[in-house]
Amino acid sequence: MAGDQARPAPDWLGAMPDDVRALYRYWDSKRGDRQMPRRSDLDPADLVPYLPSILLVDVVPDERLYVYRLVGTREVKMRGNDPTGKPVMEHGFIDRALALRNYDTVVLSRKPHVDATPWVAKDREWLDMETIFLPLSEDDAEVDKILVYTVQKRVTLPIE
Repeated sequence: MAGDQARPAPDWLGAMPDDVRALYRYWDSKRGDRQMPRRSDLDPADLVPYLPSILLVDVVPDERLYVYRLVGTREVKMRGNDPTGKPVMEHGFIDRALALRNYDTVVLSRKPHVDATPWVAKDREWLDMETIFLPLSEDDAEVDKILVYTVQKRVTLPIE
């Protein structure tokens, strides 16, 4: 930051896996003096290793609230469908109330948020571990998009 000392990292960051820390640092570097970077500040070429597990969610001013703009290939596989363009509340594969709380937390706080609730994918081959929600804003006042990344672990669970 110009003229300022670096912002302190959130307390939870040290306990996160390397890829979550790397994404947070990337997001942090792109915001400069702003509270949140713009979507245009992010370069997909910088995010290539993370793209399969990334979601980009639009914050919309109507009853849909949150709409999937981009869904990574691993996320599509885990869900068993591609929810791009659809509301999170109709096409999420985890507890929808928890999903809403996570997105609401980011929109209201305008700060990154982590959810470490594990979830088993529909294909039962993947386990969602830590998920980081990173706010984006065109005007640095209102969150208009949320970049979401989930650490996933390959597992094989018995079929019940």
